[in-house]
Amino acid sequence: MEAEEDRFPTLREVLLLFVLLVHTWAERKDYFIAEETENGSFVANLAKDIGLGTRELSQRRARIIFNNEKKHFQLNLQTGDLQVNEKLDREELCGPTEPCVLQFQVLLEEPLEVYRYKLFVTDINDNSPVFPEAEMVLKIMENTLPGTVFPLKNAQDLDVGVNSVQNYTIYPNSHFHILTCNSGEGRKYPELVLDKALDREQQPELRLTLMAVDGGAPPKTGTALVLTDVLDTNDNAPEFVQPLYHVKILENSPLGSLIITVSARDLDTGINGEIVYSFFYGDEEITRTFALNELTGEIKIIRKLDFEKIKSYELEIKASDGAGLSGKCTVIIEVVDINDNAPEMTVASLIRSIPENSPETTIALFSIQDRDSGENGRMVCSIQEDVPFTLKHSVENFYKLVTGVLDRETRAQYNITITVTDLGTPRLKTQHNITVTVSDVNDNAPAFSQTTYTLRVRENNSPALHIGSVSATDADSGANALVTYSLLPPQDPQLALASLVSINADNGQLFALRSLDYEALQAFEFGVRAADRGSPALSSQARVRVLVLDDNDNSPFVLYPPQNGSAPCTELVPRAAEAGYLVTKVVAVDGDSGQNAWLSYQLLRATEPGLFGVWAHNGEVRTARLLSERDAVKHRLVVLVKDNGEPPRSASVTLHVLLVDGFSQPYLPLPEVAAAEAQADPLTVYLVIALASVSSLFLFSVLVFVAVRLCRRSRAASAGRCPVPEGHFRGHLVDVSGTGTLSQSYQYEVCQKRIWDQGI
Repeated sequence: MEAEEDRFPTLREVLLLFVLLVHTWAERKDYFIAEETENGSFVANLAKDIGLGTRELSQRRARIIFNNEKKHFQLNLQTGDLQVNEKLDREELCGPTEPCVLQFQVLLEEPLEVYRYKLFVTDINDNSPVFPEAEMVLKIMENTLPGTVFPLKNAQDLDVGVNSVQNYTIYPNSHFHILTCNSGEGRKYPELVLDKALDREQQPELRLTLMAVDGGAPPKTGTALVLTDVLDTNDNAPEFVQPLYHVKILENSPLGSLIITVSARDLDTGINGEIVYSFFYGDEEITRTFALNELTGEIKIIRKLDFEKIKSYELEIKASDGAGLSGKCTVIIEVVDINDNAPEMTVASLIRSIPENSPETTIALFSIQDRDSGENGRMVCSIQEDVPFTLKHSVENFYKLVTGVLDRETRAQYNITITVTDLGTPRLKTQHNITVTVSDVNDNAPAFSQTTYTLRVRENNSPALHIGSVSATDADSGANALVTYSLLPPQDPQLALASLVSINADNGQLFALRSLDYEALQAFEFGVRAADRGSPALSSQARVRVLVLDDNDNSPFVLYPPQNGSAPCTELVPRAAEAGYLVTKVVAVDGDSGQNAWLSYQLLRATEPGLFGVWAHNGEVRTARLLSERDAVKHRLVVLVKDNGEPPRSASVTLHVLLVDGFSQPYLPLPEVAAAEAQADPLTVYLVIALASVSSLFLFSVLVFVAVRLCRRSRAASAGRCPVPEGHFRGHLVDVSGTGTLSQSYQYEVCQKRIWDQGI
């Protein structure tokens, strides 16, 4: 809907334009407004000019149509006033065009009627003259005649009419005055006129300020700086600092050496003061031996000097300026004879690469010579001391360079500097560098970073698990340093190493091929070989020990009482038992190790809570209080055995306890287990027989012990009851480690009086 509403005015505009083409336009009065008028300012009362009332203007749906997209004015339908909608800038609207006219139409839709109007935007002096350049440069020869005219760039003013630039002034003006001229388009531009001759020696530069003034009220101005450079005329010839130069130079001076620099001065400036140096005259020998820099006056050697051929040179040098004036000087060069021939060395044969295990070998044969004579021609030859090479004198002026003991791993390349020095004054020497590369021989076996590696992997790992790496390096290079890894056959033939681990031959990474079980295999060892690819190949070995770390993946297993589905074991407790009486002991083991095998015990359920208790650390089941006649005969206890793993695992065992008046009372089986006894397996039968035997032996021992005590302590009958130790027994966590043995022995002391009272 919004899109249709946006298109609807466009269609109406087309219809209105069509009506405008066929409708007779009514010419009305023109309006005037000064630029920069504030937003909302009154322009005219259109209702009054059209001849309508404000109510009628609104009823006929009057509105303004502009010739461009901007709405510079708005019509107040309540008052009929035409008001400024935005601040007007004549320069932005019309630029240099004068007059500046904005056309608009007043449209009355019901009935349709159109009125056309013109609004003239008048200029105000709101812009200052501006020069295109803040600084203008003029170059005037000092011999320029007065009256010469120099055009200058005019200033620009965005205003029009009288508000534009009207005249120019310049100051200070002791040498010039300014003329304001009119162009064919009505623009005014300045011209600078020379009034008085210039003198560069007195005033080489003039700084003038050019001002443009417009005709506004008040007038606005703009300025620019006019720099006037007074150019020189050629009225001075070049002069050398000294007419004669005398210099000495060694005959062995290197090419390009600076001998001397001649210098001349010219009081003129610019091209008149630019000096160029040249040979005034000179034969071919001078021009081939010396070079003269025409700009700086530097004289350099371009050919080797030889005292034996020419002992001195005389040069005539000319200095010329740009206008043809010149000066001359003389340069005398004396050649000084010295030891100017350095020794020379010629290599006859050279070996640049040699194997490190080579015996003493001649790698270079060279000769030396010096073109000088006498002491200047005698020579000594040497090399640096920190290399395993020696120089040996062969025949006259011939030497050979011989190798010593080489080791590429210590140093793979040698830069040998052979120095030949003569005995002249000063001594001259020549150096020659020879680079010898020691090629590798496979003389180093790979070396492991450790002789023994210990790796740890947790059991129940995923297959193909990266468990560690071995690393070996070879001091050789190239193929001799490429190391491959492999597994050695295990020392234990029972160890299936190929199914346990594998090794990456390129980088020594070890992987577990299958899931490991700590309970089945806690550790294993194997060897790893690292071999290089040299010829012959060298290798070394390292031992790898893999420790399998235990996970808590085994629950506790109860050894006693047995939990094999046979008839349950019943524990007999005399009703006369004291608090803390040992009923039985739950024995359990855990296939794990460490804290995963640390077991703790707790009473989970009991027929009569509070009557029995379980020691948490050793599984002993003891009475918690004295027994009474009201306690039930049969009791069922459920003991929970829990390990210390993370997360912990547990198992439970059920105990059946029968309270009896004495050990002579016949064993009464529990009703619920009577049927199970008939189906007891042989193991249960054996356990029952063993328990009965142990109980009988225990009773017999007690009787013997009591008899002995009665004989020795006849007065013990009148004594009170034997005290029962009070408090808790000392206990600790027991690491059974899968052995199933008890952690401590137990002793039972029965008081004579108690046994006597029970009729034993």
